[in-house]
Amino acid sequence: MEPVPGDVTQLLKAMHAGDPAAADRLLPLVYAELHRLAKAYMRRERPDHTLQATALINEAYLRLAGEDIDWNNRAHFIGLAAHVMRQVLVDYARQHAAERRAGGLQRVEMHDDLAVSPDRLDEIASIDQALTRLAAHNPRQARVVELRYFGGLSVEQIAAILQVAPRSVKRDWSLARIFLARELNPAAGPSAAAQ
Repeated sequence: MEPVPGDVTQLLKAMHAGDPAAADRLLPLVYAELHRLAKAYMRRERPDHTLQATALINEAYLRLAGEDIDWNNRAHFIGLAAHVMRQVLVDYARQHAAERRAGGLQRVEMHDDLAVSPDRLDEIASIDQALTRLAAHNPRQARVVELRYFGGLSVEQIAAILQVAPRSVKRDWSLARIFLARELNPAAGPSAAAQ
């Protein structure tokens, strides 16, 4: 049975009102979109990492379902899910970096939860720091990067979430890429940022 378009919004409102069963009924309705977001994040990881898209979805959904948020609609939920998925990866990267700095022996376990490739941990942390600086400078541009790069959303989807014209999203995307290029590679100078 195909869900009625307003079902997700109604369930989000019910979650906010404290209905404990609403979160369980919501997951099947948004799972496909969450899975697409998680796969977009995981495409940016090395092929040999052990974090599965499902583990990322589960962690993000648990965080979202546990928050008292006055949800606007499905787009609001999906947009925040993209942000939370990024935070899950960043939190893991920070935790792993702290463990590496501690030195000594490292315990290695093979399991199916959050285990992002160690080669990418510094990159994830650097991108997050640059996005944080961008958000302080221009929050909407940072949100566009998060939704486009990490969430894999189209310009039109982002425009709907942010309630702006697609032309504005394209402009924000271009300007944000210049800002991030400068932040992530300051030695390259302004010519590299414009590429």
